Parts: sequence; structure tokens; C-alpha cells
Amino acid sequence: MEPVLCYESRNGSCQKTIYPLPVRITLYMILGVIVILTVCGNFLVAVSIAFFKQLRTPTNYLIASLAVSDLLLGLLVMLPAMVQCVESCWYFGDVLCEVYLSSDVMLCTASILNLSFISLDRHYAVCQPLLYRRKISVNVVLIMILVIWSISALIGFGMIFLKLNIWGIEEFYYEHIACEGGCFVFQSRLSSTVSSVFSFYIPGIIMLGVYLKIFLVAQKQLHSIQNTSCMSSAKISNKSQTKATKTLAIIMGAFLSFWTPFFVCNTINPYIRYSTPPALFETLGWLGYFNSTVNPLIYAFFYSWFRKAFWLFTSGNIFKADISETTLFTE
Repeated sequence: MEPVLCYESRNGSCQKTIYPLPVRITLYMILGVIVILTVCGNFLVAVSIAFFKQLRTPTNYLIASLAVSDLLLGLLVMLPAMVQCVESCWYFGDVLCEVYLSSDVMLCTASILNLSFISLDRHYAVCQPLLYRRKISVNVVLIMILVIWSISALIGFGMIFLKLNIWGIEEFYYEHIACEGGCFVFQSRLSSTVSSVFSFYIPGIIMLGVYLKIFLVAQKQLHSIQNTSCMSSAKISNKSQTKATKTLAIIMGAFLSFWTPFFVCNTINPYIRYSTPPALFETLGWLGYFNSTVNPLIYAFFYSWFRKAFWLFTSGNIFKADISETTLFTE
């Protein structure tokens, strides 16, 4: 592979790596399939919840918000990242670069905040079932979603457009790192540590603690039901809540599994003089992005309503009158 410049006619241009044509085609095919699956899968989740009246519940509104963040990640981040990955240069201009980087930070933050509020929803549903409908109403969830996206936009666009990521190392960045044709988030020690702690580690630890408590309470409730002659409706309700909690816990676990390597690398990289190979850093980033592809597959595996909604969309039955009243599941 012969290194050349992204812009031969410009001073300070980034180096470009020219991959052999078969490698480029293979990368475009693999990454293209990932992008398409991400966009289509999350679009189906969001549209299903919006379209079918039975799915319009507080928990599902938060799931729809998570799906929208993953959908936008596929369109606004993964698509241009695919081109940059294969071409090894950014050809879309400085303004779009800042929008792209801001969207990246914003949507990743939105994903983990959505998961944080979903864990709160599950906490009330399992640990305080009698207070759940009063505490977690549709209006409360809509306020949660507004808070999630407001904070995410503030962090994402604020950090990039205000240059907070290079605060204190501006001279080093512009003299040794910045170049024409490059578009990536470069962070100082302070920026990488603070952003990783508040965007990933603290929420992740809180979610793990919440789900651990939910699991213990759910086990206690299950034993109580088994040891008493409770009504069958109570058993069914408990089983439904347990299944929903397990599914969402798996979604959270997948998120942590896919994103932990990137955030660990992002945290330690400034402390080892940015010696992490760019290819490894980019690969870990794509591993994190792949989490947005996996989420709809988890829904498809665990939720019968998702599979039924998918069948209604793909078979064309969605265009029939009053199809939104269709019963997708029974409790």
C-alpha cells in the first residue's frame, strides 16, 4: 500500500492510504451491509412503535428513542465513516466534518442516556409495580426523552464547536496533528477522561447496579409467587415484566460489551502519548457502532411483536385499513 496525500495541491495535507481494489470493494460491501442493517432495523423498530397503538407504552417510547438514536447514527455517522474508512481521507469539508463529529458524540451519548432512563423505567416496573403507572406516565417519559436529547446535543455540539476536546493542547494539535483531509475527534487528557467518565463509566456503573437490584427483587418476587397461591394474572404479569427486563438488560449488556474497548482505549490513549495505532482506534470505533446494528436483532429474537410487525410491513398488509389496531401480543 503506497501512502500519498489526500490533497496533492495543498500544504499540510494528510497522508492517504490507497488500498488494493479488491480490499476496497470488500470493505464497502461489508460496511455497507452493516449500515443498511442498522438503518432498516432501527427504522422498523421506531415505526412499529409509532404505528401500532398496542406498542405505545412508556417503556416502548424509550425504546423508540433508542432506535432513533441508532438510526441517525447509521445515517449521519456510519455512512460518512464508511467512506472515510475506505478512502482514508475526509472529502466533505470542514463544516460537515464538525457536524459529523458532533453527531457522533451526541448520538453515542443519547444511546447511553436512553439506556439509563430505560433502566430507571424497569426499576419502577419491577421494584415498585404499584407506583409504576403513576410515576412513569407517557408525559414523564416524553420529558425524559427531551432531557436525553437536549443533554446529548449540548455535549456533542458544545464539545466540538467550542473546541473543548483540545482545550489546553491547541498548539500541539494544530502543529502536529491537524491536517487537510483528516476528520476525527482528538482529545486532551482532561477531555478524554472527563468525557469518558461522564458519558460512559458513571452511567454504565449505575445501570449495572440498577439491573443487579432489579434482578434480586425479581427473584424475590418470583419465589413469593411460587410459594403462594397467587392468581394466574399476577403470575403472567410478573413473567411479562421479567422477560422485558431480561431483554433490556441484554441490550444494555451488549452496549457495554461493544463500547467498553473503545472507551478504555480513548481514556488511556492521551496518557501513552497517542501511541494507539489509528487502524486499531478506528476498528474499536466500528465495534461500538456495530452495537446499533445488533439492537434490532435482539428485539427480533426476544420480542414476538417485532417479528409480527416486520411481517406486516414486508408483506404489504401494513397498507390495509385499521391495521394499527392489530393485536401484536397478548399478556
